Amino acid sequence: MRRKPIELAAVATAAVPGLTPTAVSSAPDDPADFDSALLLDSEGKQWRVRSPRHAEASARLETEFMVLRAFAPGIRAELPFLMPTVAGTVRQGALSTFVYSHLAGTTRSVEELTAGPEGLAREVGAALAAIHDLPRTLVSNADLPSYTPNEFRQRRLNELDQAATTGKIPPVLLRRWEHALEDVSLWRFNPCVVHGDLHEDNILVEGQRVTAVTGWTDLRIGDPADDMAWLVASNEQGFVDAVLRHYTSSRRDAPDAHLLRRAALSAEFALAQYLVKGLAAGDQSMIGEAEEMLASLAEDITEHGGQPISVEPLPQSVPAVQVDPVPLDEPSTADAMPAVHVSPIPVEPAAEPDARAAAPAPAPAPAGSDSGRAADVPGATAPPAPPAADDTSTAALKIVDAKSH
Repeated sequence: MRRKPIELAAVATAAVPGLTPTAVSSAPDDPADFDSALLLDSEGKQWRVRSPRHAEASARLETEFMVLRAFAPGIRAELPFLMPTVAGTVRQGALSTFVYSHLAGTTRSVEELTAGPEGLAREVGAALAAIHDLPRTLVSNADLPSYTPNEFRQRRLNELDQAATTGKIPPVLLRRWEHALEDVSLWRFNPCVVHGDLHEDNILVEGQRVTAVTGWTDLRIGDPADDMAWLVASNEQGFVDAVLRHYTSSRRDAPDAHLLRRAALSAEFALAQYLVKGLAAGDQSMIGEAEEMLASLAEDITEHGGQPISVEPLPQSVPAVQVDPVPLDEPSTADAMPAVHVSPIPVEPAAEPDARAAAPAPAPAPAGSDSGRAADVPGATAPPAPPAADDTSTAALKIVDAKSH
């Protein structure tokens, strides 16, 4: 059951002794996993409360607590943004609610971010680069997940198989995603530290500055494209290009050439993950919403092609050879032109009725006749139809952001 902000405020006072909220408001978060609220105390300080809705979400908050402790002061000082600090926690049954100290800045919608000035794109690109350049030991020492490119690709293939078993994924999407996952050239990248849950609700902005990054529940070593998915889903190519330009100039390692292709795949595939999560929770609202978004994406790809994902174009199946059947028991018309012209043999009036059986076979068709139609020549094989041109528009993106629903 969803908790109201006023209920979260009561929990926060138990987690942080002396905290006396004077104002409470809801805060954006992943609605399937967390209830959140912003508290304002008597001294004007702001606090954020995150309460998990199920055991898996509670485990993620526990992981985030461990991650934040791993960020030593020296590492935090090198980042161009602030990170949360846990001020207190309270356990209620099997679930743990966390209270975080004040961070400057506010969240902005995707539309507000993409419509912002160039300076904001530069800040987002620099923040992404700083995360991806974090030392890998930060993750390994905390015993967090680490994936090679092939391990990450295989993990996603397994997720695709799981999604396919639901019978609710449109075939055009299954075929598109499977082709991208089997395109080995797409998966040559250098693994790095990845935030894992980056989107507009976890970025705090003040003016043209990114002041803080929150939501560190899925830190891992993996594909940097996952942190770009929310950008690609915005469909604002100018903003995406500006962020990528500043990201590239800020990173110590040059990003691979197919970063945005995999980001597009991650953005699309998030809808399938949302569907599977809804089915696992038995949440009919989530299931219906996911099915609607998947159908919309499939329709858009079918109609418009979308943006490219795979490096190799989707293979086109060769159409089956069609042979026109020879009409049976249908009278010929005067205008019909036979494919093979054979002069009839005159029948002698005095011949017996069965004399025609001894008549010589028709003469072969003269050169240059229209005898090339296999459909009209018994026993002949029709030449195969020319294969369709390769589909170079490996689809995609008209995406509804699952996290905003």
